[in-house]
Amino acid sequence: MVTDNPPTLDAMMTQDDVTAAQADAARWRYGFLVVVTGIVAILIAFGAAVFATREFAALFAGVAGVVGTIIGAYFGVQAGQSGKARVEAELAKSQELVVRLAAYVGTQNAPRVIDEVLGRRRS
Repeated sequence: MVTDNPPTLDAMMTQDDVTAAQADAARWRYGFLVVVTGIVAILIAFGAAVFATREFAALFAGVAGVVGTIIGAYFGVQAGQSGKARVEAELAKSQELVVRLAAYVGTQNAPRVIDEVLGRRRS
């Protein structure tokens, strides 16, 4: 079985992790700012409507629904994007690893290595 790994293989993967973490942090930060801005705007409109109509209960029900929807959508989108970003980062790492290992093994050893790792192909 082939166990030799190129010495730079582990070192080249750290930059992808840093970039993914920075993108994830930026998405959370800016998304949070947008949600807070939206909620503040809704609360200002709510205050103006209550001041103009003196109807608190009916207007509060609408505001609670809108704020709940915004917050739920924010966390749902963030969770979905975070999972997608992790999967895409892992896919990119895997593809780069495959290319590097294929180049390292070479064409003369490739069939033997494939048979050892994946087993013989069934026809």
